[in-house]
Amino acid sequence: MRIARFSIDEGVSFGVVEENTVAAIAAHPFGEPTFTGQRLPLADVRLLAPILPSKIIAIGKNYADHVREMGGAEPPAEPVIFSKPSTAVIGPGEAIMYPEKLSERVDHEGELAVVIGRLCREVPAARAAEVILGYTCANDVTARDLQQRDGQWTRAKGFDTFCPIGPWIETEIDPADLAITTSVNGEVRQDARTSLLLHGIPALVEYVSQVMTLLPGDVILTGTPAGVGPMGIGDEVTVTIEGIGSLTNRVVSRD
Repeated sequence: MRIARFSIDEGVSFGVVEENTVAAIAAHPFGEPTFTGQRLPLADVRLLAPILPSKIIAIGKNYADHVREMGGAEPPAEPVIFSKPSTAVIGPGEAIMYPEKLSERVDHEGELAVVIGRLCREVPAARAAEVILGYTCANDVTARDLQQRDGQWTRAKGFDTFCPIGPWIETEIDPADLAITTSVNGEVRQDARTSLLLHGIPALVEYVSQVMTLLPGDVILTGTPAGVGPMGIGDEVTVTIEGIGSLTNRVVSRD
């Protein structure tokens, strides 16, 4: 099932995408959906970020090739976690705002995102699937020069619009070995498979939930593969994940 969040006639709803239509559901997408009876052509609605999380927990250095391209000798023994603010979230088709006055290099980082489906804490890896609503595409946009300058990552990754997610949440997919690519203006920059994750999704849910309570709608970004690189104003960046879909955003000047 593909769960989308969309707007039409100044209203916002959740719905289930079926081929070229979206069937509206009442209230939230957690639990068994209740359909309202409204069905709309997908082309007639505007897709929004499929969820507005209370928090975004991201995983750094989770593909060995990416660790090496960033100058690391050995991958970390444990997941490296950091957070992005909820105000960084945008949806498909929305603009990534390049903060020219503050950064001279802003990079794309295509990632598989996990969407939590229920309140949970201290979840064993073997039971991680029970707390996951589904999966979506994400772009962990990063001001690389600020990341290197600061030594920690909050400012570099926390700008408004620096967390595009979408186009919807896919609830019925095995995330263990999916193709993931990132392209800029049609040129493929990142090309990998989720089977190359150093710490898999069950282990990540266990690790993160040992630290903090996860709420319905919270998002875990699982890390980016090798091939990260700069985006410029006017560029169009697309993250595509097998079995889920494509997330496309254009870069514009914030200043």
